[in-house]
Amino acid sequence: MRIGIFAKTFPGSSPRTVLSAAAAAGYQSVQYNMACSGLNSLPEDISDNIADAVLGASRETGVGIAAISATYNMIHPSLQIREAGRRGFEAIASQAARMGCRLLTVCTGSCDPDDQWRYHPDNESMLAWSEMVKEFRHLIDIAERFDVRIGVEPELANVINSAQKARHLLDTIGSDRVRIVFDPANLFEREAADDRRRIIETAISLLGDRIEIAHAKDRNPDGSFATAGKGVIDFAHYLSCLQQAAFAGDVITHGLVAAEAAEVARLLRLALCAREEPT
Repeated sequence: MRIGIFAKTFPGSSPRTVLSAAAAAGYQSVQYNMACSGLNSLPEDISDNIADAVLGASRETGVGIAAISATYNMIHPSLQIREAGRRGFEAIASQAARMGCRLLTVCTGSCDPDDQWRYHPDNESMLAWSEMVKEFRHLIDIAERFDVRIGVEPELANVINSAQKARHLLDTIGSDRVRIVFDPANLFEREAADDRRRIIETAISLLGDRIEIAHAKDRNPDGSFATAGKGVIDFAHYLSCLQQAAFAGDVITHGLVAAEAAEVARLLRLALCAREEPT
């Protein structure tokens, strides 16, 4: 497993600046965001020069591009907003290989028109599910044209809000283009230690064959998000579960500030060394 971080954790609008900071903090890879190239996170056009600069910075620093954010609200009430998001996804997909990456991450969305990360009761409706599946069909067509994969992350506030729903989506879509971005902190808010372990184990058992990258953030006892290592998640146990599922990809931390990055890299390296032996 490689240890990675959200590129946007570090300030800067050039890939060399951002990836150099990631390398200095002890990271081997990043989940990239086009804002780190001085563009919108979801631009409608990416030039060859901009794409080449990302790959060049990756080679120069030795920091791999594990994924690129192509996130938009896939079930936004406005079709025009969804179409704009789709165009941004296509722009990134068209240059992803040139940037040294084949995985684009997305958001399965919320019916909240103002915040794709905020829960809305209509997210549980059959209509929301149907609209999300239709949007995935569009993205899969784009992914096929540009030979990329689509990373889906279960999020409590989105349509795909559990490992069970993520498995149902994978089975419904039936395309190997759709993969999982796995974050244990997105599967619960406040749970006892034994229940947290059970939730993580069950989720990895359900999704392990399709996990493309894993995330590493944490939860405080009150349910709020925390920097990895400062909350309640047992990272040695989590990484052991991933190992037992034959996961060998990138473990990407986020939800932290740049000043915490080196400390979290050390924590994740220690957790990798201390992960439990398979039972």
